[in-house]
Amino acid sequence: MIATTEDGRALEVRVRHEVLRVEPWGDGSLRVRAGRHKILDDVPGALLPAKPSAATASADGRTGRVVNGALTAIVAVADTDTGIDAQLKFVRTDTGEELLSEQRAHFWWPGARLFMPSRNGYGRLEQRFAAYDDERLYGLGQHTHGRLDQKGLVLDLVQRNAEVSVPFLLSSRGYGFLWNSPAVGRVELAANGTRWVADDARQLDYWITTGDGPRQILGHYADATGHAPMLPEWAAGFWQSKLRYSTQEELLAVAREYHARGLPLSVIVADFFHWTHLGDWRFDPAEWPDPAGMIRELDELGVKLMVSVWPSVSPLSANYQELHERGLLVAAESGVPAHAPWKDKGFDVEMPVAFYDATNPAARRFVWAKVKENYYDLGVRAWWLDGDEPEIQPGHPHNLGFHAGPGAEVFNLYPQANAQAFHDGIRAEGDDEVVLLSRSAWAGSQRYGAALWSGDVAATWASLRAQVRAGLNVALAGIPWWTTDIGGFHGGDPASPEYRELMVRWFQYGVCCPLFRLHGFRDPRPPFGPDMTGGPNEVWSYGDSAYTAITASLRLRERLRPYLMAQMRVAHEQGIPPMRPLFVDFPADPECWTVEDAFLLGPDLLVAPVLEAGVTSREVYLPSGAVWTDAVTGNRYAGGTRVEAPAPADRIPLFLRDDVELPIRPE
Repeated sequence: MIATTEDGRALEVRVRHEVLRVEPWGDGSLRVRAGRHKILDDVPGALLPAKPSAATASADGRTGRVVNGALTAIVAVADTDTGIDAQLKFVRTDTGEELLSEQRAHFWWPGARLFMPSRNGYGRLEQRFAAYDDERLYGLGQHTHGRLDQKGLVLDLVQRNAEVSVPFLLSSRGYGFLWNSPAVGRVELAANGTRWVADDARQLDYWITTGDGPRQILGHYADATGHAPMLPEWAAGFWQSKLRYSTQEELLAVAREYHARGLPLSVIVADFFHWTHLGDWRFDPAEWPDPAGMIRELDELGVKLMVSVWPSVSPLSANYQELHERGLLVAAESGVPAHAPWKDKGFDVEMPVAFYDATNPAARRFVWAKVKENYYDLGVRAWWLDGDEPEIQPGHPHNLGFHAGPGAEVFNLYPQANAQAFHDGIRAEGDDEVVLLSRSAWAGSQRYGAALWSGDVAATWASLRAQVRAGLNVALAGIPWWTTDIGGFHGGDPASPEYRELMVRWFQYGVCCPLFRLHGFRDPRPPFGPDMTGGPNEVWSYGDSAYTAITASLRLRERLRPYLMAQMRVAHEQGIPPMRPLFVDFPADPECWTVEDAFLLGPDLLVAPVLEAGVTSREVYLPSGAVWTDAVTGNRYAGGTRVEAPAPADRIPLFLRDDVELPIRPE
């Protein structure tokens, strides 16, 4: 019934048709899988092969345990009204303190785990855990609900524009938990229990870890799913974008103007519709007659060109037929393999388009070969992976068929696999600089050089407030490279004084994000189609007063870049994100677990962005255990206090930890 395996390092429990395996998976970490009749090793997941750890397992009748460093799992087989059942709990090895325990759904049926068969070994899967009144839960990717602590919420496990499912959470009780399944489903973080649900899959799979505080937990998670590469230095600078530069000459004119004004610029973007047809993955020569020459001029200006590469393929594309005939497109369980509407060049009506199957290695190689020929070989080195949820309309992932499995079981994996196509292609060229700006991600995306941005968000103060929480949860979900569309994406009138104020404040916040990027679809906004460009969105587009404040933000970012790059090194080596909630560095301060409107950039800079219109000061909580200095005024404050910090229009409150010095003030 309970037996030790793997030379006494793991447990396997058999109860009727269920097989439960508990095995060590990295320091202080365990992986749990449950299946019918057997454990499958071919189910997609995020975990890398486990690093060795000094674990021991023991079994005694109906009880077993696995001890792996700081984490111990205890499994007990007990009698119930409907027969025997196995139940797990996880405790701290040194104290026996309960971290997390499975919970039966009902004293009769079902238990903590549920498998409701549908067909051919697939079924609805549920995993239940106990709830704890004092618990706070963070991470889980990127969401627009505007909360940092997600206890009490129900979240869909599915990829959508601005809603990014990365199913790793960090608990205030001292554990990290990964739902190691890309299946479509949901998680319910309720007061009477936590329930993870996969709509249609073959096997339950989760990973749990503990350690000495949030920093070690995040480090364990990076070890288990992959560390981000080292961010190239150029990527820490300012990125200029709008929807959209429609010609080569228009884009070059903007880059030249930045140079003429003496403003820092690291990246400029050729957004969508720069191509001939969707899925051709090449510049339209009518609008971009000499991309190689354009890239050479940008290089001379010290600017990288980023190109937008969508995974969708129009039937008009020169690549469609081969992709279709070779089975390299995402299939459909019923109907034709067309999954979204699109207005392609030369057509006034929408037509259905397909997506290449990024879970198929052959499809990844095909797409990279086209991207290499038409972009990389011309000198492009920065990539915008837009619409890679993938952006299906209507949103019926259960109707999709992938190389990796049915859409219901593997859909959430797509953005990670799409990033892998570019990562593997770039590395095969002997190039170790991989920067992929992606609209979606899944657990492990960070190991492929994927940066996430918050999607097509609104240009409002409420949206800015939500970004702060979203970015911190992304960091806690293991993705250290993150940014927003400064100013929001949808709308914004460059001539409006009210919007100019929002733009200035968003810029000040953006300075302290891991990536620093301006983008948006400004007024006037024409209808969707290949002729759309949107209003102006350069730093000089918002009037003289805003320009003065914005350029001050650009120069502050330049001064902070050495500090930021040092934090990127920490992210690469240790898995600690540069932007993070206060409790990551101050877990012993209870107040830090409740602060949602301020954060740390690295260990030494506390950032308190202005998130309301018309504000000239704001309250800031300063964590206990340090002395904090206002980076501009020089005023010093004891930790564990709240201060009313000045926030005039030209700056946001920034505080330095203890006696550290950073170049916040201009020389």
